[in-house]
Formats: sequence, C-alpha cells, structure tokens
Amino acid sequence: MDFGLSPEQRMLRDAVDRLLREHCPLDHVREVAEGGHAVSAAVVAALSELGLSGIMVPEEHGGLGLGLLDASVVAEALGAAVAPVPFVARCVLAPLALRLAGSPAQQAQWLPRIADGSARFGVGLTELVSRRDGSGVTADNGTLRGTALFVLDSADADAFILADEDGSLHLVTGHADRLEFVALPTIDLTRAVGELRLDGVAAEPLGNDTGDAARMLVAAGRVLLAADAVGSADAMIAKAVAYAGAREQFGRVIGSFQAVKHMCAEMAARLEPCRSLVWYAAHAFDAVPEEALLMACHAQSHTGEVGRFVARTATEVHGGMGFTDLLGLHYWFKRIGFDRQVLGGPEIVRAEAATLQGWDARAA
Repeated sequence: MDFGLSPEQRMLRDAVDRLLREHCPLDHVREVAEGGHAVSAAVVAALSELGLSGIMVPEEHGGLGLGLLDASVVAEALGAAVAPVPFVARCVLAPLALRLAGSPAQQAQWLPRIADGSARFGVGLTELVSRRDGSGVTADNGTLRGTALFVLDSADADAFILADEDGSLHLVTGHADRLEFVALPTIDLTRAVGELRLDGVAAEPLGNDTGDAARMLVAAGRVLLAADAVGSADAMIAKAVAYAGAREQFGRVIGSFQAVKHMCAEMAARLEPCRSLVWYAAHAFDAVPEEALLMACHAQSHTGEVGRFVARTATEVHGGMGFTDLLGLHYWFKRIGFDRQVLGGPEIVRAEAATLQGWDARAA
C-alpha cells in the first residue's frame, strides 16, 4: 500500500514549485508586503492559469474536482514561498462551503465563477472557534447583524460566506447595503484579513446546510493552515542549513560546529512527521469523514508548536542576521505565527480534541 503522494500529486507539487520560483521570489514578496497590498495580482494570475482557482470546484462546474489532500499539497508550496495569494478561503473554503451546504441553484450560480476566477470570496469562521468581546454574527429573517473578525481572503472580495453564532452558513454579497469592511492588519503581511460589520445586512442562507458544514469548514481550514506552516518551516530549515554552510567564524563554517548541527538536525527531525500528519488529516477529510474533525485538531495543534520551534531555532542559527530585513526570515516567521493562531491556537484546539474524544472533564 502506498502511503505517500500519488504521481499526480507530486506532479502538481512540482508544477506549483516551479511557478512560484519564477513568479514569487522573495523580492516580489517584499514589494507586495511593503506596498500594503497583501495580494500579488501577478502570482494569482499565474496560479489561475494552472486552474488552481477551481481546485475544489467539481468538474461539472468547470473546476478540477480535486480533494483537500491536493489542496494541502498546494498550500505547503505556497507556505514555502510565503506567496501573497488568497488561497485558503477563496480557492478552497468557499467552494467547499457551496459543495457541502449550497443548494443546486447556488452551486450553479457561484461555482463556475469561482473556477474561472471571476468571483472572489472571503470566508469568516473565527467566531466558531473563539469570540472576542463585541464580535459574533446573529441571523434574523434573512439579515445578519454583528461583527465578523479575521475574515480570510477578504481583500477585494465580491462575496462572503459567514457563519452565525448557531453555526449556520450565509452568503453575503460584497456590495450589500449596511455592510462595512475594514482591513484588519496582522503580523503576516502576506495575507489579506478583514473585519466585517453588519447592521441588518441582507444574507442568503446556504440552502442545504444541515448544521455540520461549518465545523467541516473549520477542519479544512486548519489542515490547510497546518500545511502552509509545514511549507514555511521547511523553507526556514533550508535557509538555516544553507547559511550554516556558508557563514564562517574562527576560520570554520558554523555548520561544522556540533551545536549548530544539533539545532538543524532537531528542526528536521521534529518537522518531518508533521508532513505525514497533515497529509493524513487531509486524506481523512476526503475519505474518512468520521476522523476529519479530530485529525484536523491534531494537525493544527502539533504543527503550530513545531512550527514555532523551527521559526525560533532557524532564526537563532542565523545569529543577529536572522533579525534583519535583509534575509527576510521574518516573513516565514510571521506566517507561521498567523497559521498557528487564526483558527485556534494549540491550547484551544487541543481542548476541542479532548471534547471530541470524551476526555474533557468540563463537558462531563
């Protein structure tokens, strides 16, 4: 039995890697981030030419009809390049929400437009995980009120899929009356995140929502963020190893020092199992749905901790240079930090995993 990626998935990974090396070097990432845009139109267009805007859209609606494991392979490559593109929500969670909970009419209206890139979605799920004072969305007779924080891929969105406090999903157009959008700065300048303020905004419930779709969307988002963190951490290890092999002190490259060798080896040893964990979590979402929620918790919480360790250690290997903008390590460092927190930090996610397994004494 083959427990690795299929030949087609490896080809997909290689194609995305080649594209990003050509279109998304660090200088381009820096230009986009420092320009305050958080989204590179050039990289988005290049990825769309590969058909990735429709990666989760069924073939009958013009997409590739692939699964979450395929999307996770792409997310890992995007993390390695710290690519400033809207992928998690726009290309995966939005079409997945329509597939899981949308009516046939809603699917026919929106999925082809997502596939060809003409419909840009943001997705707001954060309040299902943790809620800050004053946030949360309530539904009443076809309208929404409240505030949705950390709406993913929200820049220039034509429409939004939002979860209310009961876990039901709603579709809101970007030009709706009484809808206010505010860009929400985070430590990660390669991601577009926003806040939506809704004051009786007209909303369209997803027609086939049985109540479980929102939880599955959170699980899918966690797997994708974990995959992104694995890619980011892998890139930081590669940069640390390359630097250790070139930087000299006391007439020797620092990579020959035992302490530096141990730091690099420990980073690699701790990160590599995370890749298999993320792959299985994505596979479970696609093929073993009864394990999807729990495996997503494991993937997100564990990679969050390992990613933080790698980010810190890789920076230490670079010494003082690691804290400068010259090498750009901070882009990967901050991206890992964002991935770790946005749909629940390790403590929150582990508590949820305990509840799913009946181990949470508070639920007794």
